[in-house]
Amino acid sequence: MALLLAALVLSAPVMAQAGKGKAAAVAVARGDPQRGALKSEDERCQECHGADGHGFGQSASSEGRHPKLAGQSAAYIIKQLDNFRSGARKHDVMSMMARTVDPADIVDIAAYFASRTPMKGDGTGDSAAGRALYEKGDPARGVTACITCHGPGGKGLAGLGAESPLIGGQEWRYLEKQLLDWRSGERSNSRDGVMNTVIRPLTDQDIRALSDYLSGLP
Repeated sequence: MALLLAALVLSAPVMAQAGKGKAAAVAVARGDPQRGALKSEDERCQECHGADGHGFGQSASSEGRHPKLAGQSAAYIIKQLDNFRSGARKHDVMSMMARTVDPADIVDIAAYFASRTPMKGDGTGDSAAGRALYEKGDPARGVTACITCHGPGGKGLAGLGAESPLIGGQEWRYLEKQLLDWRSGERSNSRDGVMNTVIRPLTDQDIRALSDYLSGLP
């Protein structure tokens, strides 16, 4: 399934989403990574996200459309697919494609990508400005430090489940696009709108600095 799981960003486990859609309800079951490997191929997820969820490099993600999924929280992947299915997250292709996959298969596919060696950058995109925003925020502008919910190195915080995805090492174009969409309101599916609130004060330069910093994290 082309573009399956195009998803990225804060504060409660996926179980809190149960009842909001079939996929979330099925999330109480533990997915099977081996079955998920076959299903992700059958549903054509791997065509955009790569066999192991590491994507295909910059040429395949030139417009920020195809995030890496390797090592991503299964709870986060399931939540995003459920949001695409319900319309809480908007994307013409993903909304259509997500509805074609059985919720139980989504759980297995999420388990497969979560089991892969986690995404990571090459360390070349470090940005002092991006690091400062990520680790300290900017209280004067009401910007909360990203590390509060995404943890050291952008690895996510297990206790926050679906609301704390892995973002360190993610493709920079995808990161930039999601941050811009949070700021504009084009994307609004975080818990209580927290991402829209946190990102709104950021400038284009801030967003580029954060994207460069996060994409380069090893």
